[in-house]
Amino acid sequence: MNEKARLVFTGHLYPEAFVEFARHRARRLDIVLDIASADGEAVNVTVEGPVDLLDAFEMACSLGPYDCLVLDVVRTAA
Repeated sequence: MNEKARLVFTGHLYPEAFVEFARHRARRLDIVLDIASADGEAVNVTVEGPVDLLDAFEMACSLGPYDCLVLDVVRTAA
């Protein structure tokens, strides 16, 4: 069953690196990704796909690219 969720990653981020990382993970997991906004403090995305794959995406992006430090993630229904 598919779910659509909004994820807001906050921390010390390099937006270009984080967005590239998120797009790559979304392609690998075959989920839909829409980047709503991205700056040095927060990246706001909407994802859609099977719940388990959204969980995997959230975990992967929480660890993020090596040059970004994610301090918090808030997930809400979209």
